[in-house]
Amino acid sequence: MPSTYEPIATTTLGSSNANITFSSIPSSYTDLRFVVTGTSLSAFETLLVRFNSDTGSNYSQTRIVGTGAAAQSQRETSATSIRVGTSAGFGSTVTSFITMDLFSYAGSTNKTVLADISSDRNGAGSVEKIVGLWRNTAAITTILINNANQFNTGTTATLYGIKNA
Repeated sequence: MPSTYEPIATTTLGSSNANITFSSIPSSYTDLRFVVTGTSLSAFETLLVRFNSDTGSNYSQTRIVGTGAAAQSQRETSATSIRVGTSAGFGSTVTSFITMDLFSYAGSTNKTVLADISSDRNGAGSVEKIVGLWRNTAAITTILINNANQFNTGTTATLYGIKNA
């Protein structure tokens, strides 16, 4: 990672788990980057991302997905989470890579998220790009990413703070 990125915390799952959570996030950075690499117990999982335990209808997202054979887009407003990986999603045998950038996460405006998920299925991979919004002006202090059918053992998640972005 560039020198402006500072690892805040890393989690490597010792057993399968539905949730990966980072809490007590300091407000001393300008932006955050959340990176997950791993697999799921079942293929094509929808990953749900929430901030500060907010389960209200305060999230929106626009998504575009390409598989090499087809493309699709979707928009959702008044959602209870940001959905990542609905089509390109984690697989049970295919490792996926997710990055999520959280801009001005400690600022006093609504929070903007840019997420990417990529996976390769022996040349038939997929890419998904998501722009999300959390309609809340509170600083992000907790990030939860949920996989209904659980992340496999060995899945790794790292949260980076970005200095002076």
